[in-house]
Formats: sequence, structure tokens, C-alpha cells
Amino acid sequence: MEYKRVMVVGGGIAGVQAALDLGEMGIEVLLVEKGPSIGGRMAQLDKTFPTNDCAMCILSPKLVEVGSHPYIRIITNTDVREIGGEALAFRVRLLKHPRYVDVDKCTGCGACTEKCPVKIPDPYNKGLSMTKCIRIPFPQAVPAAAVIDETKCLYLTRGKCQVCSKVCEADAIDYDQKPEELNVEVGSIVLAAGTSEFNAVQKDEYGYKTFPNVVTSIEFERILSASGPSRGHVIRPSDGKEPKRIAFLQCVGSRDSQVGNEYCSAICCMQAAKDAIILGEHLDDVQTTVFFMDIRAYGKHFDRFIDKAEIEQGCRFLRTRISSVEFDPKTDDVVVQYSMNGSEVTTEAFDMLVLSVALVMNPEQREGLEALGISLNDYGFVEVPPYEPVRTLKPGVFVCGSLSGPKDIPESVVEASAAAAEAASVVADFPQAEFVVEYPPERDIRGEPPRVGIFVCNCGLNIGSVVDVPAVVEHAKTLSNVEHAQEFLFTCSADAQKVISDVITEKSLNRVIVAACTPRTHEPLFQKTLQATGLNPYLFEFVNIREQCSWVHQKEPEKATQKAKELLEMAISKALLLEPLAKMAVGINKAALVIGGGVAGITAALELAAQRFPVHLVEKEKVLGGNLRHVHYTYDGEETASFLESLAERVHSEPQIALHLGTAVENVEGYVGNFKTKLSDGADPVEHGAVVIATGGLGVEPSQYLYGQDDRVLTQRDFEERLASDDSSLRACRSVVMIQCVESRDDERPYCSRVCCSAAVKNALKFRGLNPEASVHILYRDVRTYGLKELRYREAREKGVLFCRYEKEEKPIVTADDDLVVEIDEKVLGRRLILKPDLLVLSAGIAPNPENRALSQMLKVPLGPDGFFLEAHVKLRPVDFATDGIFVCGLAHYPKDLLEAIAQAKAAAGRAATVLSKTSLETEGKVASVIETRCSGCGICVEVCAYKAIELDPETGRAVVNETLCKGCGVCSASCRAAAIDLKGFKNEQILAMLEAVG
Repeated sequence: MEYKRVMVVGGGIAGVQAALDLGEMGIEVLLVEKGPSIGGRMAQLDKTFPTNDCAMCILSPKLVEVGSHPYIRIITNTDVREIGGEALAFRVRLLKHPRYVDVDKCTGCGACTEKCPVKIPDPYNKGLSMTKCIRIPFPQAVPAAAVIDETKCLYLTRGKCQVCSKVCEADAIDYDQKPEELNVEVGSIVLAAGTSEFNAVQKDEYGYKTFPNVVTSIEFERILSASGPSRGHVIRPSDGKEPKRIAFLQCVGSRDSQVGNEYCSAICCMQAAKDAIILGEHLDDVQTTVFFMDIRAYGKHFDRFIDKAEIEQGCRFLRTRISSVEFDPKTDDVVVQYSMNGSEVTTEAFDMLVLSVALVMNPEQREGLEALGISLNDYGFVEVPPYEPVRTLKPGVFVCGSLSGPKDIPESVVEASAAAAEAASVVADFPQAEFVVEYPPERDIRGEPPRVGIFVCNCGLNIGSVVDVPAVVEHAKTLSNVEHAQEFLFTCSADAQKVISDVITEKSLNRVIVAACTPRTHEPLFQKTLQATGLNPYLFEFVNIREQCSWVHQKEPEKATQKAKELLEMAISKALLLEPLAKMAVGINKAALVIGGGVAGITAALELAAQRFPVHLVEKEKVLGGNLRHVHYTYDGEETASFLESLAERVHSEPQIALHLGTAVENVEGYVGNFKTKLSDGADPVEHGAVVIATGGLGVEPSQYLYGQDDRVLTQRDFEERLASDDSSLRACRSVVMIQCVESRDDERPYCSRVCCSAAVKNALKFRGLNPEASVHILYRDVRTYGLKELRYREAREKGVLFCRYEKEEKPIVTADDDLVVEIDEKVLGRRLILKPDLLVLSAGIAPNPENRALSQMLKVPLGPDGFFLEAHVKLRPVDFATDGIFVCGLAHYPKDLLEAIAQAKAAAGRAATVLSKTSLETEGKVASVIETRCSGCGICVEVCAYKAIELDPETGRAVVNETLCKGCGVCSASCRAAAIDLKGFKNEQILAMLEAVG
């Protein structure tokens, strides 16, 4: 291996993110995908929680980016058969299966699909009627060409048929191909192959595959999706009618010892809530019900999302298990029976029943991983060492996403960036690969009359269900200077980018307008498409008809359509005045600043140092460790003292890390690649190219339940300190009561603190081991032991820990005289419990660091409503900020456990490395520009600029803009009374032209 090269196995969102991060670090990537195209499970979804973004809308730009990245080679239809050698010198044997359809010839007409004689449910659309041996995928990172399922195709299995090739007018199907063996060398490997869905047939009591209107959660996603078989029109399978009563049954194949899956699948509660919400957008007067055991809304803003489903959409959440499922042949309804809190059995009919199925490792996946020498746990997930969430037990091989346990998209993305960082560290000493992107020479459009191309996105429910997109396109065709207007289902797909590129070339377009969703996430994608055709990327205008039309005028389709037409007219008026803009290259300081010396900050610093970047680690305390100093053992029973000690020793001995203890950040200036930070130690300012925020969080000091008034009332942290010190008084303790959600999930802190349930279970088991005869009661609202944490919850119940539920409105009552008395209305028993514990342990929440506010103002990064730092995008950019070059991890971002904090710290380091590994960065072209003849030097623009990008020239007295600092916010332009500052791309005449268009 001559230079840095890493293999990523799996083309879902985790594999795509890992590949992109590695590619951005200048590392060659081989992205190997077993299927015919990349995108994975996320590409099958309609929307994602808790933002309800269209899954394909936010995924497509990444798929396009990975497909066109010069450092990434995508190898589809390929299995990994053998991993030989060792880290730095892996020899990998691949088997590439034939692609019987010529992608370049196939038009996606569907004739082959229609004529295929094997008419049974298609595996790609998960049971919704297409065909078995051949299918047309929806748009992804590769063209939507037909795909042959070689295990089902009659010709490949029996040597006959070939109906599809005979009806194909494009001559795109050829069976005379053979498998190809590839042998490659890589320095490290990232496994991101994902999981499968539980086969609900195993739970035959629910009628899956027996009753026509019982479907799985992934099948229901395909029904909801604009790329699904019914194009987002929600119909039930039996008769094609719109359902009005839909029930969701949780934990099908999860938390179930009968089928051998005792863990929680982590995503199902939120997926059901999401589907309940968007059903209200698809259908009028739909009634939804969710049958559940615990609502596990443990992520950032998840509790608010559950409240939205319940309060705004009227979804019923019923804490019970269905006792039976029957089918009514007269109505095709699904009839269920259930009982609430021991009450009489209720019988209720639904149009459809959706089974929230588990995420599982199927036998084929297990066998394949074991054959590669990867150690698995009892449930088939990849085993990781203590404190190493993305390492396998095979050196040089890393893992991310649900392959190591069930997890949501943001956790998968975090782990992908973390695994990429680790994989990059392995090959850090190899030379960097050199793959150059060569764009065609930029076309000089001076003297050309404006030729505008308009592309309007339908995007299923997001836009097309409200806005009459065909009517908007037809209207656009009538407008002056419009040479082309066209509609796409997904304008951001790779297919659409190719069409746009071809149209620009064929019709010599010199202005392009896209009417779709938000430029915040998608504008760079279309600008790159323009650049690839030789057009300046700033000859592009984005019209947001999602947020500004379909979302805000959902019940007024005619007005929404009219508004879309007018917004398009305004965009054309501005586009006629657009000018080519230039970017400027700036150098990069290779050092990083990490703020916070807890486990997240230490981990981020060490990971950056492993990639040979200098690091300044700043900690306000005089010792390292942060909150980890108060955590004495993990959820799995691993003690933490030696781990923390080893981390501190590594920091002190690492020559790349400059440690600043007892030091605070006083001021930050500069921009991505070139920051300058003043510290409180009085030394010269630190210069660096990236920032990682790891300032941690605080444990809440409770103000209720007699805490601070009675020595017998402790927090979980206090209790853990006493357990770790082997406090002899605990051996005499006969009874402990724990209360969950103390000053968390309330009006002041309406979020889940994520770790409290796990801490309670952990400490309860530790205490029971110390004092087996004592009783432990845990009073809870929902037990949120998500993922593999469920196994310890089960162990706690088996070892006699009693769990008693209470409602938010009926919190436990605690009084004290000689005895501590805890009273609770127990719902299952249906009576009031009076407990007299020796100790009362409060699971208090986690609060944000109060210093976050000052730091957010210094760095120009936002805080969320709860006081934690607000990431750029909750799903796909969970450690980035909108401000380039600044990243976040650990409790500064949101409450999380130790392993999650470690993974996010490695991810933040990996994302920072994508900046620091470059030789230069390009500035934004849309920056302020001073018209010198009008400038009077009054200095107002200097005062209002939040980014300190403007100063007065000492010689001329006029304002001067530092384009590398300018963020294009426009405050200076709006404040200048002499109209002496223009914002490029938003000049006064351009804005006035837009206003006149609707005047």
C-alpha cells in the first residue's frame, strides 16, 4: 500500500458518513456495498424524527457527494469474503457479483418489471406488490436502473425465462456475465453493514402474512414514502382504501425472550410517534393509537416530539400489550383485544395494524462476520472492548452504526465519524493520496442574453401534496427568459443532477433556478452541479417552496400554488441580475483547540494527536477528568478509576498536546482554519484551525423530596460514591427507594436526561450485590434502558429489584418524621403503596454548563432551548455547527452516557481532522463589498458586525471588508445610511427587482 487507504463495508448512512469523512481527510476509500446501490435503510424512510425532514431530501446530497468524491470508489454488488494480514497491511478478498442490467442503457421504463412472470412481493419494497426477480429502485446515488435478484431469477436459478431481456427495447439486460474476484490492500477497515428487520412471521399471534392489513414498520414507511409503491398515498393493502384507524404495536421481536431478542431496538417508539404525526398530514381525521410498554424518548428533543404526537395530533398512547389479534372478513379490519391496568378487556377494530419490528442480526450476517474473524456477542452484534465504542476485537478493524447494537441515525452518524477518525489514525504515517477534481473552464457569459432553466421538486408529501407542481412548471414556461422548465420527484437525487447538467449544456443555460426545500442544506449540491458544467456556481437561485408554501399553507393548496408561482417570478427577476462571484483560498493552521478536560475533551485531544495534529487542551479546573471523577463504574460493571488515570497519563506524555490546566477561554477571534484564542493564563494567544467544545454538564441539585434537609435523602451520584467506597453503613441498610425523573422531564427541564434510568439500575444491582437481603424499589415514569442496556434492566428484575410506575401528575410524596415515608399510587396493583426506606435515592437530571452562554457568544454558535449547544443538523451533522470549523461533543451537546460521550468526542476529532488535513479552504463568495465613493467612514458597519469582519482603513478612513471573516449576514448593508455596502448575491437592485416582480 503506497498511500493512505481505508475500506468501508456497508453503504447505509453510517458507511456513507465514514467514507465522506475519510475522503475529506485525503484518504482513499473503497466503499463496498453488498446491494446494487447505496443509501441503506434511511433511503427507504419517508421522514425522520424529531424534525420530520424528508429522509431522501437530507440523504440525497450525501449520496451525490459520495458518488462524485474523488477519493471514494464505490463498489456495489460485492461481498467481503476474506480479511487477511493485519492492520496497516490488510489483504481483502472481494467477490463482485454481476450487474446484469447495463446502467447506462437502462431507461427505468419498468417494462421488464411488468412482464416478469414471478409475481410475488418484492424484497426491496418490503412486501408491497411488485415482482420477485426484477425491480426498479427509486432514485439513489446510482441511476434508477432495473436490478436483478439473482437468487430468485428463473433464468439464473433454472436456466430458462429471460422474458425481461426480450421485452427490453434498450437492450440493457445481459445474463452472460460472471462473478469477479477482487483483491485489495488497505491499512484499516470500517464495518458499517447495518442490521436486518425481525421476521414478524415468528410472532404469528399478530397475524402478519395471515391478515392482509397487518404490516411491519418498514413496510408502512414504504407506504408513506413518496418513493414507495403508492407514491405516498396511504392505502391499506387489502382493498386500496384510505385507513382512518391505525394502531402501532411496539416491541415486536424486541424485549422478547421467547424469540431470543431481549434487548430494546432503540428506535421503535420514536418511529411510531413520527408515523402518527405525518399520518395527520397524509389523511384527514385519521385516528392513531400506539400500544407500548415504555416510551423511550431518550434523545435530544424527543420528549417534545412525543408531546406533539399526543397533544397536537391526538395520538393515543396506551401502556398495555395486545392480548389477541383477529381478522374481520366483512370489513377487512384488524380486531385487537387489550386490558389497561388490570381493567376489563377492551375489543377495538382498526383499519390497519403496524408492527414495530426489532432490529436484528440475521444468521447470514452472523456467519459472514464470524468468517472474517470478527467477535460477536450473544445476539450477533459486533463485540467492542471496554471504553472503545467503535473498535472491534480485531486490531485495525472498526465498527459503527447498528452493527454493534441498535441505534438511531444520529448515533450511527456519530459513530461513523468516530470510526473514520480511528481508521485514519491507523494510516496516519502513510503519504496522502492525490486525487484532483478538475472542473471545466468557467464559461464567460458576458454578452449572452439571460437563458434561465427552472427545475421544480415534487418531493411527495413535502411539496406535491399541497403545491400543484405541474401547474407551477407550466406557469414557469410562460415567463420571459425561461428556456427550460421541468419537474422532478427528487430534484436532489443523482439522476436529477445528471439531467440538470445535460440540460444546461444542451440549451446553453446561464442561470439556473431550483424550487424545492431549503438552501441551508441543499444549495451547495446544485452549485457543484453548475460548476461541473462550466457555469459559475453563483449563477444559481434557490426558491424555498417547502417551508414557505407547502408547510405553512398546508390547508390552502390554491394559495400555496399561487405563492409558489409568485416566488418563482421573484427568483427569475433576481436571477437576471446575478453575476459570477469568486471565492478566495485561505491557508489553514494545523492545530486544534479543545475546550474542556473531561472524558470527552481528553478523548478528542488524544484522537487529534493520534492523527499528528497539535492540540491545545484547555481545562478550567486544575485536574483532568470532569464528571468522570464522580462515575466509579460503568453500566457493565467496569471500574473507571484506572481508565481515567490512563487517559490523564496519555495526555501528559503526548508531545502533540499542550495542556492548559486552571485556565479559561477569555476571547476567540478569527474563522475556520485561522482562529486566535486568548486564554486566562496570560500567555500569548493560541492560534489554531479548529475548535472542539467539550465543556460538559452539571448534575442537578434537587430542590424537592427533602434533599438537603434529611441525610437519608441522596442523589444517585452520592449513592454511587458510597457504594464505590464500600461504605459499611450500606450493609445495614434494609430498604432503598429510588425516584426517577427528579427535576427532569418537567416544566423547567422538559427533556430526558438519558442516563438516569441506567444509573438507577446500575446502582441497584451494585447495592443488591453488597446487601442481597435488602429491598430496592425504583419509582419510574418510563424505564429508558434503550438498546443493549435492556439486558441489565432484565437482570435487575430477575434479582428482585421492584419497579413501580407513577404518572407525571401524580408524583411520589415524601415525608419524614422518625421514618422516611414514600407514598405512590401504583398503577399495576391499582392501590397506594406506602414505603419506609432507610435511604431515598433521587435520580436527578443533568443541566447544561452555565458557561455555555458566554462561550456561544464568543464562538458565534447557538444554544438550544434547553441550554445545550445546538448542532447544525440533529440527524446528519450531530457534532458540527453551522459555523465552520467548530465542533461539539459530550454533555455540552446533550446528556449521554460514558461510551456515547467517547464516541462523540472521537467523532468531533474526526470532523475537525477533515478541516485540519487540508492545505487551504475556500471562502464564501456571498460577502459584503464596500462602494468606496459612497463611504463616509462613519464606522457604523464596524460597530454592528458580529464577526469583526470590517475595519476602517487608517489611510483612507473608509470601511474595508475582510472577506475571510465575513459571513454574508447583511447587517452592515442594512445599517449603512449611505448605501455604501452591498452584499454580493443580494445587491440592492437584485432585491428591488424581486419586489417589483410582485409589486
